[in-house]
Amino acid sequence: MQLTSALASRKTGRRLLQLVFVLLGTTVLNFALLKLMPGDLVDVIASESGNVSPQYVAQLREAYGLNHGVAWQLLHYVEHALRLDLGFSFRFGEPVAVLIFARLPATLALIGTALVVSVSLGLLLGVLAARRPHGFVDTFVSTLATLGYSAPMFWTALMLIVVFGVHLAWLPIGGIADTNVAHQGAALLLDHLRHLVLPAATLVLYYVAIFARLARASMIETLQEDFIRTARAKGARPWHVTTHHALRHAVLPVLTMLGLQGSALIGGSVIVETVFGWPGLGQLSFEAIRSRDVNLLVGVLLLSAFLVVLLNLIVDLLYGLVDPRTRSRR
Repeated sequence: MQLTSALASRKTGRRLLQLVFVLLGTTVLNFALLKLMPGDLVDVIASESGNVSPQYVAQLREAYGLNHGVAWQLLHYVEHALRLDLGFSFRFGEPVAVLIFARLPATLALIGTALVVSVSLGLLLGVLAARRPHGFVDTFVSTLATLGYSAPMFWTALMLIVVFGVHLAWLPIGGIADTNVAHQGAALLLDHLRHLVLPAATLVLYYVAIFARLARASMIETLQEDFIRTARAKGARPWHVTTHHALRHAVLPVLTMLGLQGSALIGGSVIVETVFGWPGLGQLSFEAIRSRDVNLLVGVLLLSAFLVVLLNLIVDLLYGLVDPRTRSRR
């Protein structure tokens, strides 16, 4: 028991150390890449103000700390970030942390909904398709998965808006709530859910195709294993074999893909949030890029990296729950 606790503590410490190095590396890399972009915040302010004297530009660079070298700016940012101070957004006139955490719940709701629905529906479709390979259900699921994966995400979003928002007028096409109606309680929650449907469906239609195809291939391979034949020979019912024996092994590749697709899902939310006007981190990062707000953009990227690392840590824990044999290997 003590040995198990010691191993768990050591693994947790190693994970936390990896988290620190990943976040530090992400900060340095993103800051350096953003500084390689042409122009900065002062150039944006000068272009919007019209005729600006060189003296005023120099004063702005000194006020924003842009008159120093990139190395000094990076060390200055890291020093403050270690104290959980992500700086000040000069474009929005608020601390970066305040802006990020105000938009974070909307992004978590969108990504969380898309992940849960995509994985659940993908596993279900993959299991149904794998029961009779090359049958009608398998062909139907494979065709839908190919269409969902090949369609560009922005095109899918626009088609959902045209069909369900414009022609049928079933669902709202933008924002997170109806600002013209004062909702409270359950009515407000229902209004949020109605606005969530189309953005989440855009992500789901893309990622469910990935998980469905992977679950199908994994299930077909698992159903050919010896322990499955043994369970069938003992008289186990087909659905019992599928759900209690095969699915537990077939879900491991899906969990692996879930960890790998975490960063892609956060990146895809930028497109979805921009198209639907969803007030999350994706839309905030787009606005930061457009205004050259380096502090804000680095803060968003830093939090995104943290969410990706956290998702991979959760996937590792799920590995141990699904297959206890992996606990001693990790």
